[in-house]
Amino acid sequence: MQPTVLSIAGSDPTGGAGIQADLKTMTSIGVYGAAVVTCITVQNSHGVSRVECMSPDLVFQQIKAVLDDQYVTHVKTGMVGTVSVAEAISGALADFRGEVICDPVMISSTGQPLMDSGTVQKFLEHFISKCTVLTPNLPELSRLTHTRITGLQDSVNAAEKLLKDYTRLRVVLVKGGHLETNNELVDSMVRKTGDTVHISSAPHGVIKTCNSHGTGCTFASAFASFHCLTGEDETSFRKSISYIQKLLRKSAVQQIIKNPKGLGGMLHYAINNLDP
Repeated sequence: MQPTVLSIAGSDPTGGAGIQADLKTMTSIGVYGAAVVTCITVQNSHGVSRVECMSPDLVFQQIKAVLDDQYVTHVKTGMVGTVSVAEAISGALADFRGEVICDPVMISSTGQPLMDSGTVQKFLEHFISKCTVLTPNLPELSRLTHTRITGLQDSVNAAEKLLKDYTRLRVVLVKGGHLETNNELVDSMVRKTGDTVHISSAPHGVIKTCNSHGTGCTFASAFASFHCLTGEDETSFRKSISYIQKLLRKSAVQQIIKNPKGLGGMLHYAINNLDP
């Protein structure tokens, strides 16, 4: 039976992030994607001007409708919005035993908070306890662990803390974009098998581009998609980084938005499942 990767996230009308980016990523990699909307946003490269969250019951019913009718093996979560929506998602996934890849979206790329302090605590209680994979950037990792992160070792220590605190959590993928050094950054995968913690690092060059909106959503969705195809953490990690790097390079030469100071989305159609 055809596996489905389900995105549970907010809507970005520009198509650069959120469920739009998730579905584009899944399609270009070659998996079947479904989507549940948690929030409607009004945003562009100038910022987020409005957020309307779906009712918790509507989010719950969307998720159940997909789970009842399709063979969902992987769930990818993004923007949650409110505590009540977080609880609804948690309830809908109570009996789900597949992979749950969580991108803990807390702040927009233009700096607006997308999750209040109360939601962060509920997020810890209801989400990470059910997640198998977490994909935070460094500010998100710092906020989730209440630690100050100034270097690579700090990020690894924080990831290990999460793996220790949440028994179902197996992998923390730490995006290193906020620790750029000498035009290079390092993405890390901290993974546990039993009582052993394994650390994989992937240093790579920084691609200078004005079209990088939605990289976090795309990276988490890419990992979910490649894991759906391969079932392997290390392979999915490496392929996801390669996919993002290639996507950034192919998108860099195009003008997508009018705002000269803003970040445009990426051209997911430029890559297909035979390419990465």
